Amino acid sequence: MVRLATVSDAEQLKVLNTEFNGPGDMTVQGIRESLLANRQEIVVVDDMDGRLTGFVCVQLKKSFCYGEYIPEITEVYVRPDYRKRGVAGQMISFAEQYCIRNYPLDGFELFTGADNYTAQSVYNKLGYRKDGEIHMAKQKQEDR
Repeated sequence: MVRLATVSDAEQLKVLNTEFNGPGDMTVQGIRESLLANRQEIVVVDDMDGRLTGFVCVQLKKSFCYGEYIPEITEVYVRPDYRKRGVAGQMISFAEQYCIRNYPLDGFELFTGADNYTAQSVYNKLGYRKDGEIHMAKQKQEDR
């Protein structure tokens, strides 16, 4: 069942996030606090009889320059043994419908690896297209 994440999902989300992003500095308590307090993020999970099989995170970007939100799908993860079953698509569709019902918006955006063809195929099937934008990043430089 696809649904919004709750604080009771924190332990499983920690495991899933470690599988996806590697060990990090987020604790179970930190995840609980984020789920309770972060109003700029929507976390969607797929729950199969109490076991989370994946998650999708959506950041709600808002600027004074625009009247509407720009929801950005920032994380999509499905456990390997649940892939190719439509789980990612179901979670993304749920997140989209949730955002459409709750926020003024024109559309959605996401970033993915240029060589992540599997993910690109899923996103294309859901209607996402390359838009000509270039994603750039800069690492924080430590004080010298």
